[in-house]
Amino acid sequence: MDEDDSQERQLNIQIDEKHLAGTYANFANISFSEYEFTITFARIDHEVSEGDVPGIVVSRVNMSTKFAKELLDALQDSWSKYATVRGIQDLPEAPPRNS
Repeated sequence: MDEDDSQERQLNIQIDEKHLAGTYANFANISFSEYEFTITFARIDHEVSEGDVPGIVVSRVNMSTKFAKELLDALQDSWSKYATVRGIQDLPEAPPRNS
């Protein structure tokens, strides 16, 4: 192992302007094969009370099974942190103490 291999690598990720605002989705469908997972994100109109619910696919992401597992782990870690913070914020106030 030479000197360069022992140094920590950093990602240099760039984002173009059309992706800066992000894309809203309130529905996801996950499919998989032996080699990959596909997550299809959509925006669904939940206000429709009868018949077919209209929706539009806003993004479809294909990933290797290894990356899908890494994403799952990252989501579980982030959800745990989120739930901890929300749990602390949502605690009821303690009743006043009688002296």
